[in-house]
Amino acid sequence: MNRRRFLQATAASAATLAFSRNAIAANNPDLAIIQKEIEKRHDESVLRLQQWIRQPSIAAEHRGMDEGCDLAMHMLRDAGFGEVAKIPTDGQPGIFATLDAGAPRTLGIYFMYDVKQVDPAEWSSPPFEAAIIEKPGLGKAVIGRGAVNQKGPEASFLAALHAIRGAGRKLPVNLVFVAEGEEEIGSPHFPQIVRRPEVLAALRKCSGVYIPSAEQDLDGKVTMTLGAKGVIELELVSSGEKWGRGPRKDVHSSLKAMIDSPAWHLVEALSTLVSPDGNTPAIAGFADKARPLSAAEKKMIAEAAGRLDESVAKKQYGTEHWIHDVSYQEGLELLQSRPTVNIEGLVGGYTGPGGKTILPHRAVAKLDLRLVPDMKADEALAALKAHLAKRGFGDIEVNMTGGYDPNSTSADAPLIRAQVAFYRGQGIDPIILPRSAGSWPGYVFTGDPLHLPAGHFGMGHGSGAHAPDEYFVIESKNPNVQGIDGAVRSHVEYLYEVATI
Repeated sequence: MNRRRFLQATAASAATLAFSRNAIAANNPDLAIIQKEIEKRHDESVLRLQQWIRQPSIAAEHRGMDEGCDLAMHMLRDAGFGEVAKIPTDGQPGIFATLDAGAPRTLGIYFMYDVKQVDPAEWSSPPFEAAIIEKPGLGKAVIGRGAVNQKGPEASFLAALHAIRGAGRKLPVNLVFVAEGEEEIGSPHFPQIVRRPEVLAALRKCSGVYIPSAEQDLDGKVTMTLGAKGVIELELVSSGEKWGRGPRKDVHSSLKAMIDSPAWHLVEALSTLVSPDGNTPAIAGFADKARPLSAAEKKMIAEAAGRLDESVAKKQYGTEHWIHDVSYQEGLELLQSRPTVNIEGLVGGYTGPGGKTILPHRAVAKLDLRLVPDMKADEALAALKAHLAKRGFGDIEVNMTGGYDPNSTSADAPLIRAQVAFYRGQGIDPIILPRSAGSWPGYVFTGDPLHLPAGHFGMGHGSGAHAPDEYFVIESKNPNVQGIDGAVRSHVEYLYEVATI
């Protein structure tokens, strides 16, 4: 046995030991057989993930989307889904698939096959090369756009299906699968996929919907969330044409003495949207329906603050202070409960080397607005437009590019109880928070007309979503963190857990 195989075997044995408590507790002989199949298929699982990362699928740039959709459909068929259909929308296509295992319970699965944009100059390794690198203190990891968000976890889920079938076992649950190719641009057409009659009919049979993810931090801790904030992504455009003031084309900057500036007009409009420090939304009516934290949610956050490491969080986010220098617990309460108005980017005029001394005729601000429970995306957008009009900025174009409502799931839902049971079976007491401060379009499942529980699940670790050098751990040297085989195993066990709760 060569050194590489020896290390893989050692890692696999460690993974088996790490999961042994839950396997014995479940008293299910299938799991030991499936574990051997996971180990046998390790290289295959890694190659599948690398192949997926190497296919760019960037909705914002309309890059590789047809190829990305077709590859995802091929992978589903290869994993055992009998019916796999491409669902057309007014944007990028979605995917609908089913896998009937003859089981008494059915589970929904959500995937996204699109990824964020990249600037290759910012990466230490080409973002679509899917190179395997050594990360100090972690072990081997695959680096590439989509590695952790979400192709690594999704590939781990598909590998779990391969392992179950390869071991000659039947899935303990039936599966209903939906995927979109526009999550990274605000899921503007996802309802067109989910609300098709045949998709709704299949999802109504589900006990819940989950999105595979890598939930382990570097210390092995797992944080569960019972929902997510909603989001609106939009552009505000100020132009001389629409305003009726300022130039209709770029002019020499000396003319600012006698001509209005659409760029300053935009800056003035932006300053009305928030408090003077930029931290509190000031849009009239925007947050009127925002639900305050309940006593139970505050208790949940207090417990989380006591277990999470504030210094690690500050290091991870590259900051030394929270807003107004509040305590970590207060910061987490704000993170969970506060709607936000954020400037993603400002573009206007010349931004190249040196100066160009122009007065630009057009300026654009890209914003995202995060929404908490009881807020609605359409109502928030209407409030923004009304606010601008009332303040004298009705000429500024408001172009919503994507967005959706918040989502919430009860901690008592069987889907969530199965997650807690699994993690505790591994000796992990999960940290539970009311919601994620980020967003995903779970509202199509938790809201009308389905009202299904929904959430994230999965062992393993990765980082760098939306950032350079995004990675997903393949072979872990950290005893607290699972590599890809452990992530695969977690999905196997979770499917068995869901079948019994």
